[in-house]
Amino acid sequence: MRRLFPHSAPSLPAPDTASPVAVPDSVDREWTLEELADAYGYPEADDPVRAGRTGWLRANMVSSMDGAAHHEGRSQPLSSDADMRIFGVLRGLADAVVVGAETVRQEGYRPARAREAFAARRAAAGQGPAPAIVVVTAGLGLDFSLPLFAAPLVPTLVLTGAGAPADRVREARAAGVEVLFAGEGLGVDPERVAPTLAERGHTRLLTEGGPKLLGQFAAAGALDEMCLSLAPVVAVGDAPRVMNGPAVAVPERFALVSVLEEAGFLFTRYRRS
Repeated sequence: MRRLFPHSAPSLPAPDTASPVAVPDSVDREWTLEELADAYGYPEADDPVRAGRTGWLRANMVSSMDGAAHHEGRSQPLSSDADMRIFGVLRGLADAVVVGAETVRQEGYRPARAREAFAARRAAAGQGPAPAIVVVTAGLGLDFSLPLFAAPLVPTLVLTGAGAPADRVREARAAGVEVLFAGEGLGVDPERVAPTLAERGHTRLLTEGGPKLLGQFAAAGALDEMCLSLAPVVAVGDAPRVMNGPAVAVPERFALVSVLEEAGFLFTRYRRS
């Protein structure tokens, strides 16, 4: 892996010393998980970029060269070993992973697991052993007997609207699942997700889509950061784009933060400008 942007100058030893030369990020090499975690760290609460925001919502998606968000319903065919390492790091840094119900069903979501590589970092940040999975759903058409709900290391949350089917809400709660309301109608209001989760202490948020949920976040102005992996493959077909939501009156501009590359994959990071 190498950094394409921003450029980093090599660190050289002082003359006449035996100190080793630090390898610049632009040299292709395998990055450690610690290096990746430093590169993808969340902005601190007092960072000016977070002014006026109760939390920080970043997205992580992979796309083919022709803009497909998945192939035959799953993102795995577009992924790579490096993409999965970054996927794991982003989860290791997050308080909670926000995901749509359809993605939970299609991708066969399981509970997030604790990873020793991130244990000390999470403890220092006051985080639990693993991020909570937060499922966004309008109809609660979920199987609450699955391990994601029945046997998580950290309790899975269901996020819906106050107008959700009352019988399904009761069924979820009877199964021991905590249901939170972030909207007055049938579904969730995207701009209320971060404040609702912040009340539970979850301010470092990661969403993994799907495209419909991510499009709703973006259209509502609730998305703070986009981590987009561009795969060097062509999928064609009729798969949706990584964002598939309501139109916006004026396209919103994001600023490029960094670009990493490995084996032809580009790992980009953008922030709301």
